[in-house]
Amino acid sequence: MPKRYRMTVIGSGYLGITHAACMAEAGHRVLALDIDAEKVARLNRAELPIHEQGLGDLLHRGVRSGRLRFTTSYEEAGAFGEVHFLCLGTPQRPDGLAADLGQLDAAVDSLAPHLVRDCLVVGKSTVPVGTAERLAARMTRQAPAGARAELAWNPEFLREGFAVADTLRPDRIVLGVRSARAERILREVYEPLGGEIPYVVTDFATAELVKSAANAFLATKISYINAMAEVCESAGADVLQLAEALGLDERIGGRFLRPGLGFGGGCLPKDIRALWARAEELGAGPALGFLREVDAINLRRRERVVELARELVGGSLAGRKVAALGAAFKPDSDDIRDSPALAVAAALERQGAVVSVHDPVALDRVRKAYPMLNCADSAAEAAQDAQVVLLLTEWRQYAELAPGDLAAEVAERRIVDARHALDGARWRAAGWEYRAMGRP
Repeated sequence: MPKRYRMTVIGSGYLGITHAACMAEAGHRVLALDIDAEKVARLNRAELPIHEQGLGDLLHRGVRSGRLRFTTSYEEAGAFGEVHFLCLGTPQRPDGLAADLGQLDAAVDSLAPHLVRDCLVVGKSTVPVGTAERLAARMTRQAPAGARAELAWNPEFLREGFAVADTLRPDRIVLGVRSARAERILREVYEPLGGEIPYVVTDFATAELVKSAANAFLATKISYINAMAEVCESAGADVLQLAEALGLDERIGGRFLRPGLGFGGGCLPKDIRALWARAEELGAGPALGFLREVDAINLRRRERVVELARELVGGSLAGRKVAALGAAFKPDSDDIRDSPALAVAAALERQGAVVSVHDPVALDRVRKAYPMLNCADSAAEAAQDAQVVLLLTEWRQYAELAPGDLAAEVAERRIVDARHALDGARWRAAGWEYRAMGRP
């Protein structure tokens, strides 16, 4: 029978809540920590503060079974855990491109004095290469257990909207370890997941680079097809047909080769910037200099949607009514961090447009972060008297819209499909002026 551990999860954000609930589902006893007392109280009532498919049910089951609890006490966490997972955010620094490791450093400094016996501390955050080495030395100095409080690095590979499945049925597990003991413990932690999961057992530096390199590769692929969309617009070609033909080449593949408004969220944008910044620090900046252009291509997509909207309404957005369908950075999430959709909506508002935003789940976050935007309770309400409609997040309910669904609401039948989610020929046949980037 698989061994069950007493484990803690330090940090109860998106990653931390998901990991804690999934480990409890796997049969471990889990104590998750956050410094926000109000959030901890809500989580102990099984109230999920984020939108993530299937996570609410896991949280409820874990709390109800007693296998999952939440606390604000590092002392309690140190006394409870045999394995401690670090799931802290590493956002972009406000003064540059590098990652801000303040949350991670503070967590290690708070936890280490309470590590009085043999234990394994496991980093899951996405960090610049070299961070684990530094934290291991820092923890050894501060922990009463000294080197018996060992560090490992086990990066996460979660996709928002699919995080539960990615945790319980991972496509690979990367273990950055320094001892056979650390490897054994982590294999036992994940043994209840079953299946034939590929393990990559490596050193700290490689484990740290895996996640950053994966995100940089995906970002590059997305920006590549969006760069080709720019060329297609100039040449009169069709980027969707181009992407289809490229994707049939087995050396390239079709995944992430979908043109549109580009990537956003709390991972890809800041991770590619942090990777390039760290490469610069290491003297390897020229090797990853192309990531600057990857980032620039991505940001240009937002500007292009604004240009299309302005063109469609006659050259000026001042006083024009615009419907923005979508606010989350991707469907099946309420995450609005670095959302391309909201970047476009805010840019339109700054140019004088009256913008009404709808999103199936993210409106509460929009109201707090973007009070200048009007929030509508339905797509039809957002489209009321609109002179142009923008489809900015490819929620299924938007992709399934028929041309007649909004025809009676809008003032003018104009639509920008920034995600290539609609059948353009169908909308044009119904009398709409339809535009999409990279298509004739």
